[in-house]
This record gives sequence, C-alpha cells and structure tokens, in this order.
Amino acid sequence: MKIRRYKMKKLLILLATLSMFIFSGCSNESNRTVTDREGTEVNIPTKIEKIISTAPSNTEVIMELGLGDKLVAIDKYSTDIQGVNQEIPQIDFSNPDAETIIGLEPDIVIASGHNKTGSAEDPFKAISEAGIPVVYIPSSESIEGIYEDINFISDVVNEKEKGQKIVEDMKSKIDEIKAIGDKIEEEKTVYFEISPSPYLYSFGNNTFLNEMIEIIGAKNIFSGEEGWLSPTEESVINANPDVIITNASYLEDPTEEIKSREAWENITAVKENAVYLVDKNASSRPSQNAIKALTEMAKAIYPEYYGQ
Repeated sequence: MKIRRYKMKKLLILLATLSMFIFSGCSNESNRTVTDREGTEVNIPTKIEKIISTAPSNTEVIMELGLGDKLVAIDKYSTDIQGVNQEIPQIDFSNPDAETIIGLEPDIVIASGHNKTGSAEDPFKAISEAGIPVVYIPSSESIEGIYEDINFISDVVNEKEKGQKIVEDMKSKIDEIKAIGDKIEEEKTVYFEISPSPYLYSFGNNTFLNEMIEIIGAKNIFSGEEGWLSPTEESVINANPDVIITNASYLEDPTEEIKSREAWENITAVKENAVYLVDKNASSRPSQNAIKALTEMAKAIYPEYYGQ
C-alpha cells in the first residue's frame, strides 16, 4: 500500500513538473522580448494581430508594410493617410483614453515620443500596467534614425523582410540624389519655414530636414544652430537665402504670403521668385515618405540638376 502511494505521489510530481515545462515552453513561444527605440525592454506577443498606432509617422510605416487591416485604432493625425480605415477609433495624441484602448484588446501599442510632449508622466502608463505592451519610438533626428524606426516596427509586427526592402529603396533614392548633390559646386543657401510670421519656426543641425538639404547639395541658413528653433525675421533677412521653402500648407497661399512680407522684398529668394511649397506630411513625418519631400526640395532648389 505504501509503495503504491509512493509511486502515485512520484507520478503526480512528474506530471506537475512536465506540465510546468510544457506551460513554460508555450509561454516562451507565444511571447518575446524586444528593446524599443527608447531602450526599454518590452515583452510582446510573437503573433501580432491587433495594432494601435499613436503617431502618423508610425501609421505610415504600418500601412507601407501592408498591415492596415490590423490597425484597431489610430491617432487623429493619421486619418489623412491613404488607405487607413476611417471607421476605427481615433485616440487623443497626448491624452489617450486608457479604458477605450484596453477595451480594444490590442496586441501592441506603437507609441511616439511626441505623445509625451508636455507631460510629466507616461500617457500610456495605465495601458502598460493593464498588461498591454507599449513600445516607444522617439522622433528621429536623422535619416539613419528613420531607417532604424522602420526596421524596428517591421520586426515588431513580423514583417522584417518588407521593412528591409523599404529601407533599401530609400537608400537607393538618397544615393541617387546625393551623387548629384556632391557634384554641385555653387552651393545655394536655403531657409525652410515650418511656421509663418509672426511665429516663425524652422530648424538647425541634427534634424533630418537639415540632413536632406545637405544631401541635395545646398546649405541651411541655420545649420550652425541645433535642433528645432524659432528664428527672428531679422535673422532670415540678414542671412539672405537663395531659396525659401515652406510646408505651411494650411495657409491659403503660403508662398505669396512670404513674398508679400514687409522688408522681405530684398531677400534673393523673394527677388528671384525662388519661394516654394513642399508636401507638409512628407516633410514633417519621419517615415519612408520623407523621400517624397527630398525629391520636391531637390527640384525646387536646383531645377537645373534635378529637373522640374
């Protein structure tokens, strides 16, 4: 009797141990750990079927990967992206409704560093605490950073090869433009305006837009400064740029508004009618679509080299 009980007990221990190993194996197969673009380790499901994107640059990458059908919610700025389902919920960019997001039961939330702007706390903290993985992608300051963002997103959603192809296509186009830009000897100076008068907004070094101007073979008038900045009108006038580019498409006629400003009539770009509008989304979102802005800028700055 004692021997039988001992054998039964030993069998139960063996079964329990085996169950633990089986459960552990399943758990490992259904989840994996990634390090997001902020450097945080996040445990995510191996299979991703439901995605929430909280920034248009991330949404553009997801759409390019052919995963629009997996989006269950987007931020309100992503609604103008071609092919996005307009009927899915739209979440607040910087103040997301945790209850709504948790209710959608996403496999992953792909968030942006911009979501934290003006907030002392992580706006997705409650969502992470509810067990939903949130990965962060800070706004990239370089083209290399955009490549890394695309590769990270494509890896997370199990479309690594497609992501690599997107990056390869970008590199090919950039190399083509840079090969022309490197041969340009008479470098033009450029002022790129993001926000118009009276609250001018532009950028200096360590931004992907400044890098794009350099690839084209030109020079940003504020390349000696760092990051995003609010220049004075006097600083633009004194720099006397050869070309002015704006992406302030929300104005009725942004190029005419620039040319009609008091005291701007003597700027070379205004005198020579070299004031151009480029696509706002392509030039403000760090995604593969930045190539569209790069091409538009190249043709505007050097039509004789890049064609009209």
